[in-house]
Amino acid sequence: MTDPHQPATPSGTDPADVERRSAIAAALGKEVWPADRDTLVGKAQESNAPDGVLSALRRLPADRQFTNVQEVAEALGLGTEQQRF
Repeated sequence: MTDPHQPATPSGTDPADVERRSAIAAALGKEVWPADRDTLVGKAQESNAPDGVLSALRRLPADRQFTNVQEVAEALGLGTEQQRF
């Protein structure tokens, strides 16, 4: 059983990955998808995203379309939730 007094993170992630992915999601919003790297960087700049988010997005492959923040997180090597069902 998990300790209810400890912060919980989904299996396959750690708290730092969750925080980074959350910052990326906040900077990009829901309307940008699907998008390539340059579109994501542009949207993040419009949102005044922190330098860490911009830096991470600039590391994405230029020749790929992303359909959601989960795919971005995976491409950046961030831990992501494992499929539960």
